[in-house]
Amino acid sequence: MGRGRLRVYLGAAPGVGKTYAMLGEGRRALQRGRDVVVGFVETHGRPRTAEQLEGLEVLPRRTLLHRGVAFTELDVEAVVARKPKIALIDELAHTNVPGSANDKRWQDVEEILDAGIDVISTVNVQHLESLNDVVERITGLPQRETVPDDVVRRADQIELVDMSPEALRRRLAHGNVYAPESVDAALSNYFRVGNLTALRELALLWLAGKVDEQLDRYRSDHGIAGTWEARERVVVALTGGPEGDTLVRRAARIAGRTKGADLLAVHVTRADGLASSADPASLARQRTLVESLGGTYHQVVGEDIPRALLDFARGVNATQLVIGASRRGRLAQIFARGVGVTTMAQSDSIDVHMVTHEAIRKGLTRPASPRAALTRGRRIAGWAMALLAMPLLTVALLPFRRDLTLPSEILLFLLLVVAVALVGGMWPALTAAVFGFALLNWFFTAPVHTLTISAPENLLALVIFVLVAAMVSTVVDLAARRTREASRSSADAEVLSTLAGQVLRGEPLLERLREIYGLTSVTLLERAGEEWRIVAMAGGPPCTEPGAGDTDVTIDEDLVLAVRGRLLDAADRRVLEAFAAEAAVALRQQRLREEAALARPLAEADRMRTALLAAVSHDLRTPLASAMAAVESLRSSEIDWSPSDREELLATAGESLVKLHRLVENLLDMSRLQAGVLGLALQPVALEEIIPRVLDDAGSHARADFSVELPEVMADPVLLERVLANLVGNGVRYSPVLVTASEHADRVEIRVIDRGPGIPPEDHQRVFQPFQRLGDRDNHAGVGLGLALSRGLTEAMGGTLVPEETPGGGLTMIVSLRTAA
Repeated sequence: MGRGRLRVYLGAAPGVGKTYAMLGEGRRALQRGRDVVVGFVETHGRPRTAEQLEGLEVLPRRTLLHRGVAFTELDVEAVVARKPKIALIDELAHTNVPGSANDKRWQDVEEILDAGIDVISTVNVQHLESLNDVVERITGLPQRETVPDDVVRRADQIELVDMSPEALRRRLAHGNVYAPESVDAALSNYFRVGNLTALRELALLWLAGKVDEQLDRYRSDHGIAGTWEARERVVVALTGGPEGDTLVRRAARIAGRTKGADLLAVHVTRADGLASSADPASLARQRTLVESLGGTYHQVVGEDIPRALLDFARGVNATQLVIGASRRGRLAQIFARGVGVTTMAQSDSIDVHMVTHEAIRKGLTRPASPRAALTRGRRIAGWAMALLAMPLLTVALLPFRRDLTLPSEILLFLLLVVAVALVGGMWPALTAAVFGFALLNWFFTAPVHTLTISAPENLLALVIFVLVAAMVSTVVDLAARRTREASRSSADAEVLSTLAGQVLRGEPLLERLREIYGLTSVTLLERAGEEWRIVAMAGGPPCTEPGAGDTDVTIDEDLVLAVRGRLLDAADRRVLEAFAAEAAVALRQQRLREEAALARPLAEADRMRTALLAAVSHDLRTPLASAMAAVESLRSSEIDWSPSDREELLATAGESLVKLHRLVENLLDMSRLQAGVLGLALQPVALEEIIPRVLDDAGSHARADFSVELPEVMADPVLLERVLANLVGNGVRYSPVLVTASEHADRVEIRVIDRGPGIPPEDHQRVFQPFQRLGDRDNHAGVGLGLALSRGLTEAMGGTLVPEETPGGGLTMIVSLRTAA
């Protein structure tokens, strides 16, 4: 039995018609003779959605008890036992009630798919895990129910249920989505045009990424190497040369001409990782530029640069490739076509842009001359062997001249040349080869003691001797040079790895650089107008300006790394340049974090001010409007009010003014708390006097239970009464409240216990933020200052206010105060 297929209807926001579309597809499948059942569908009271259920088999749900309340969930076992061809299961991101077999509904769906049953489901873009934080920043509301992106991406088919923001708002206004009493709040909050537009774009872009994956998979499965111009992708080739900035900006302009085009930068390195003309500092700067323009940076390995570039471009389905015009001279271009011309000739369907730049006139940047492959001692030994060992070998062979043939003597001389090459390198070995040719000719080739060679085969043998000796010397020298370069590259890589670890661990970076290279001081300088200032330093004395040290590494126009202690050779400088560029990026990121930290309080203050205005605009206006209406009615001479009507109007005005007075007091007290100027009158207070007054105001919905006598507590009686009144008032909105108190050591704990829906543990601290209702947009219950003010007043009296879950369900607020003793 194979795995079932998953089809997902993706929507940008609630109400776009995902469930309706899912049920419509189920009805069409039923008409085609498919076995379709409804595993779980939530109509949310929408009549047109409920009509779509007619004629479909609906499986019974599983009932679970949680905190004394009955909930219904998808019955996975019933679906599997029924074995339909297709199961319709709504709300893929739904969180199951505690006690279910799985925590999430998508896990239930996985079980059903494993049973070989096809599933059609729905999900909104705000529930995708990767977009959760983005949606929260857009809408201001956190989404607790999420589904991993991979679960949705693995779906065999994803269909976007799209609707313009204006059309969705009209659906809300007509009452097709929410109940009429909730429409105004929804339109003015979550369902604003800006929010819906941003969510719609998120859904379209996410689905575009899914389509790209499907296209890449199809091309890979069918071996299609050519480019399909389904979406513009511009690749820019970087060499690390001075022309890189120009190329990146030109490629960004090309990509910017098409909405949604991708920009990718690629640098090709050699497979051996040894010699390279790329400037690490320039590459790092160009990488930063690419990323700042919204592109991505990639590095590939290849000996054939044109082939590597085109393989990468075809691999990412690129449509355009931007490369720089060759910096080589005209004579060099005659003998070799160059990377640009070769790439254009092999590009096939990829458009290649050859971009001119200022560096063309300057030619290629020649790498510094390489160090000698061998040490000075070995080179001296090689020269000594070349000049002394050859005559000694000649003297040793002279007595055996009649017994040895010329080929044997040539082999012995060749063996000595190889030994010289192994010890001293190429030039001593070449000298030994020429010297050996002369000795062989003079002493061992007939006629001897002359430079004349009578036999042609002897001349050929001597010439081959010189050629073989030269080739062996060259190979040995190249192998020694490569070994040295590999060792150097390995050491450089180890240094960079160590320094990168320092960055990740947050350890002193410049100090580590100073230790590794044995420097006196390392200073990072930044231009400040016409002068330079020290950003960071290690060791001493520091360099106060470029040129004051032994070596300067220019990172960009405003940053320079200056070192003092010794001159660095070319190889050390290249490593230092690479790391200096990364250090500059780290510096900029650190400053961005500092700026973000500075902006965070301002953003929080702005958020609070916005929330305050939004809440107060309703909460102050509502009681004020009620009081004004009552007073204006009483002042009216056109109506003769009866005594009972007059009393009712006066009571309405009084209640509204009391509510208004309480709101203003809360706001003033909150501002005094934040300013630290709240007046306190701490004194011994008996709870038996405070708590009954609080319960009287709450009516029959609250009661107290004290089993023992309690000591007096140190508190301000007026503020303590306000704290308890706020807590009891919050609790009775959800269930009857029980107030208990007990003594623990030198403190008294007052517990305000309710049996309401409770608050998730992760939100226990958020409830104390001002103007916070955890997503509740109903402004009839106050501006959201009650708990924030209660905690502030409690702490001002030297106490604490903490929440905890009520056993069996609900929330308990614990006020802890010091005893008067």
